[in-house]
Amino acid sequence: MIKRLDVLIVAICISVCARCSRGIHEDAKLNFTSLAAKYGHRVEEHHVVTEDQYVLKLFHVVGDARRPVLLVHGMVDSADTFMIRGNASLAIALVNNGYDVWAFNARGNRYSRSHRRLNPDVDMRFWDFSFHEMGYYDLPAAIDHVLGRTKQPQLRAIGHSQGNTVFYVLGSTRPEYNEKIKVMIALAPVCFLEHVKPPVSTLLDSFPVFDRVLRLFGMEEVFNDRSLVRRVFEAVCSAGAVSYDVCGHGLIFAISGSDPAEFEPEFLPVVVAHYPSSTSRKNGVHVGQVARRKRFARYDYGPRGNAAVYNASVPPSYDLGKVSMRIALFASRNDAISSIRDAETLRDRLPNVVDYKVLKYKRLNHLDHVWGRNMHKYLFPYIFSTLSAYD
Repeated sequence: MIKRLDVLIVAICISVCARCSRGIHEDAKLNFTSLAAKYGHRVEEHHVVTEDQYVLKLFHVVGDARRPVLLVHGMVDSADTFMIRGNASLAIALVNNGYDVWAFNARGNRYSRSHRRLNPDVDMRFWDFSFHEMGYYDLPAAIDHVLGRTKQPQLRAIGHSQGNTVFYVLGSTRPEYNEKIKVMIALAPVCFLEHVKPPVSTLLDSFPVFDRVLRLFGMEEVFNDRSLVRRVFEAVCSAGAVSYDVCGHGLIFAISGSDPAEFEPEFLPVVVAHYPSSTSRKNGVHVGQVARRKRFARYDYGPRGNAAVYNASVPPSYDLGKVSMRIALFASRNDAISSIRDAETLRDRLPNVVDYKVLKYKRLNHLDHVWGRNMHKYLFPYIFSTLSAYD
């Protein structure tokens, strides 16, 4: 009965939206490689195996091998986020300015949903990870692969949202990797979540409820491309003007900060065709723990689990004092997830912050850093200035 209802809901949404979706921009139908080719750039697809046997896909937008840059996406996202703006995308802007671009895909998303032994559709052990494993296993594998292919001793990195959180995990737990990063640019930096305001704070506080529901239904993966939630979201949010009110103003702006000038209605169908991408239930739980407990710490398994894993009743905090890589933090006033106060706390805890900027454009929100249509004016000049300082 439930399956029949699911099918009926999807059918209704698709039929209602069919006429509206015929005019969707063709970029909504293209993956990372196809998008790059459309805009005149050659992409190599590389597969990297982590120490714990996850198979990750790296997209290499070919440029000058002497200047590698690793792009790392945020939560429930993929490398697509750096390409869906076409010629206005960060990946293309970097290649056009002489950099060799490597776009990362964290374990579990649509491009890295693979393992040497575990089947993600059958074996739920595949989904037993959070951002900790992304920083501890995924980043080292990607970094070593890029440096091996380019024959360079160091690379530059740009992370968005959770895509910079994982570097703090890396630098604190595997400090030898600090020396392999020439500079890391943190866009919309996320580490501490103490001063997040509603509705995002309400959402984070509700994570335990969502967690119990997902556990009840045995769901360890969220936002699978074939899931009911993902399919309904794409159908509803691709339905023209009404969808922009519901999904743009009502959802995306609510959780990121409102900025209609940088996120036009015509761009919404392109976004929802690529975002969100799959991740684990555990990853969301870990983020919620950081927010509620006001500690940037490892995953909390409860007193008994922590005793078994950490030999302590509470999980240890990540030692930011060990994150010695050069870091540039770019924050924004209208960011509903990464507040200025939390960014300042991160700035004060990291030992090697080479630049800290609150960007001038006052409406700049959390997602504008990767999706804003005028970032060549408001953001890219700062990125290129920082990168060039360490060429």
